[in-house]
Amino acid sequence: MKRSDKRVLVGMSGGVDSTAVAALLVEQGYDVIGITIKTYEYSVSGGNIGNESSCCSLDGINDARAVALMLGIPHYVVDFTQSFRTRVIDYFTHEYMSGRTPNPCVQCNRHIKWGELLRKADALGAAYIATGHYARIRYDSGTNRYTLSRGRDSRKDQSYALWALTQDQIARTLFPLGEWTKEQTREYLHSRGIPTASKHESYELCFVPDNNYARFLSEIVPESTLTSGPIIKDGSVIGQHQGYPFYTIGQRRGLGIATPEPLYVLDILPDDRAIVVGSEDELYHSHLAAESVNLIKYPHWERPLTLQAKIRYKDDGATADCWLEEDGTLRVHFHEPRRAITPGQSVVLYEDDDVVGGGIISKRWD
Repeated sequence: MKRSDKRVLVGMSGGVDSTAVAALLVEQGYDVIGITIKTYEYSVSGGNIGNESSCCSLDGINDARAVALMLGIPHYVVDFTQSFRTRVIDYFTHEYMSGRTPNPCVQCNRHIKWGELLRKADALGAAYIATGHYARIRYDSGTNRYTLSRGRDSRKDQSYALWALTQDQIARTLFPLGEWTKEQTREYLHSRGIPTASKHESYELCFVPDNNYARFLSEIVPESTLTSGPIIKDGSVIGQHQGYPFYTIGQRRGLGIATPEPLYVLDILPDDRAIVVGSEDELYHSHLAAESVNLIKYPHWERPLTLQAKIRYKDDGATADCWLEEDGTLRVHFHEPRRAITPGQSVVLYEDDDVVGGGIISKRWD
């Protein structure tokens, strides 16, 4: 189907932000089509499936349909469960079983919310997709690239989870809330008389609706692979854990051992089914390497750049020298050691508010 520059697919979760995006774009004269994606089988994920509010929940689908009817726009539910299982759930499980702590939202954004949704946009003749993310996009004629930037509301900025988007994906994306605060979004919906204005926010993973990762892994991974193993400190076994995938770097609670001083998880050794613990001082490292690197602001750079690097979503970021090896590995050297750099999590590089790029942390050292 021929693309229309005024036709846009809005990813509608039934929540506050995506509802505001759909209403705004209708007001601006766009030909809006609402799309709600079904990403997982509710009966398989388990947990609190009848009382949750995640982005792909049953309640979310019903709320999105009601809003679309109110706005007078078409609304479709599309089933992406197969690709979501492969790209996100299998990835999530494999990373935990590899002793890493994944960020599945990064994979979902690139492969599902953008990859699959853009294919749907092509089928429906839409030039753009739009979401309720608090982030901004601009085109830089000097570099001939699209730049992703933090949202104006620093408390709600979601650029960290968008670092893996490609140039083609960013070029076809609208972020109508990039200049707004959350309060402005709710006020806008109240002024329009749209009932989702007061809906509470969801923070859990959509496919782990009770936010209990251990329960989810226990139900989806063969029992024989989740056996107990040694807790090691300074080369000696000091206790037994309940299954290494249930722990993450920096964790203190739930170790099940009594010691005079607080101990933290320093490392996870899947081949030995072991976790290594130690003092908080041992959690600090100055260097990291990252794989699966995606560059946004610049296609490459020849010399180290001094940037701000975030190692988790709630991280404020810290100054670091960053460079790319010939094999594409990203190296980051922090000016001051950082606490609990965690393999599997994302490192995202910023130049002022602009996302330079990011990658998945593979190792850290001093």
